[in-house]
Amino acid sequence: MKLTLCLVFLSLILVASSAAQSAASDEPEANPGRPTVSTPATLTPEGYLQLESGFLGASHSPEFSSRYGLNEVMKLSVTSRLEFIASAEPFVHYRSDGTTANGTAEVFLGAQGVVVHGEGAKPTIAASYLRRVYDGGVPEVDFGSPRNSLLLLASGDVKGFHYDANAIFNEQTQGVVHRGQFGQTLSISHPIIGKLSLSGEIWHFTQPFLHGNAVGNLWAMSYAARKTFVFDAGFNRGLTGSSTHWEGFVGFTYLLPHRLW
Repeated sequence: MKLTLCLVFLSLILVASSAAQSAASDEPEANPGRPTVSTPATLTPEGYLQLESGFLGASHSPEFSSRYGLNEVMKLSVTSRLEFIASAEPFVHYRSDGTTANGTAEVFLGAQGVVVHGEGAKPTIAASYLRRVYDGGVPEVDFGSPRNSLLLLASGDVKGFHYDANAIFNEQTQGVVHRGQFGQTLSISHPIIGKLSLSGEIWHFTQPFLHGNAVGNLWAMSYAARKTFVFDAGFNRGLTGSSTHWEGFVGFTYLLPHRLW
């Protein structure tokens, strides 16, 4: 695990060094979707590839006593209204039922489309769809791993505060049984000092196979080292008995500063 943490921080240093070589005057601006559960309705700049990389540690959840994983999300907007998304957890270390093991979690592919472009208090409205294309079989956090996921998203700015709100409709599976899962998220962020911002979030998911509800309260700090490079760190506290009790995370969002076409 120490080696994993070293590799994560080494990647942060390498990416920061690469970003520092770009001219700030003509840089596009990253649009981080991490570390909140909420996803922004707005898209990344058209023609630019965005990477969202991080490390998540969690403890005391229905499926595990501890879980540590690396996660990666890649986004590419091909037009001002359409963005393609790939998400994966390439490495997970966990302890469950007294057994410790390593594994690879799920891989998701999908897309997000903007329905209404907003500005300021007028919200941007979007919809997205994700499909699980690989299931590694490792234990999941409290809201599970959907086979299919449909999101309705809204993002806007009100009196200096930015918000991202999602309504989520998932298909959860257990063996041959398929059940619907419903979730709601609301994240609010505000700059506090210079390039440093604070975000708070409340989220809820039904747990169809546990006949319960997962609810969490998330707090995070982000620092925009450059327009294309944003660090983040924070924690999430589960608020119900079937929620993951604690989650801590650290990571970054990096928008490649040159268009792919």
